[in-house]
Amino acid sequence: MGLILGIDTSVETALVYIAKDGAIIQAEENNEIRNHGSFLQPAIHSILQSAQIELQNVDAIAVVNGPGSYTGLRVGLASAKGLCYTLQKPLITISTLKLLAFNALCATKTMSALKEAFLLCPMIDARRMEVFTATYNNNLDEVIEPNALVVEDTSFKELLETQQIVFNGNGSNKVATIISHPNAIFIGYSNLKNSFATLAENHLHDNLFANVAYSEPHYVKDVYFAAKS
Repeated sequence: MGLILGIDTSVETALVYIAKDGAIIQAEENNEIRNHGSFLQPAIHSILQSAQIELQNVDAIAVVNGPGSYTGLRVGLASAKGLCYTLQKPLITISTLKLLAFNALCATKTMSALKEAFLLCPMIDARRMEVFTATYNNNLDEVIEPNALVVEDTSFKELLETQQIVFNGNGSNKVATIISHPNAIFIGYSNLKNSFATLAENHLHDNLFANVAYSEPHYVKDVYFAAKS
């Protein structure tokens, strides 16, 4: 049980929050992806001031470390690592895809059409018809590791013949236009910050910390020229 500062600059909406025992106390968001870097420090100061919490009193810094925007990932992780070094606090890293999968799993609890066993397939838009994706079972065990996929109408064809797949994330919108199968279920995502806070709290409880010195963004594919992101 603890106090966590969370940072997510992996996708189009940046988020910073302060949470206690997995419940968010204060949060701020930014929807201008090119301004995520300038948004972070003022937002952190603002939420801590509003919550009347001193930065040195947090128990850990959590950050979403990819895949996603190359520039956003670097900005978020660099800020989180800098805070960890300065404050001598542990670092928690959360996969963007695992976060989306967990968010989808929470949403499926109210979906009566799902069978007992199904797959979760979060997707992040990587431009054109490419997505960053992975596949998890409904215990959040990795079935297909994170990868960059150019989506075609035959993508997931074999899996869909035998299993229901729940797709979510901003990359799933393009998939919904070309994949049509009764076992393909497309859902939106909401309360992502609550899912992030819950996963981060679970990591803190289980002492699942990243190595501050060696943590790197999880890009999934090679960075050709990161500044273009």
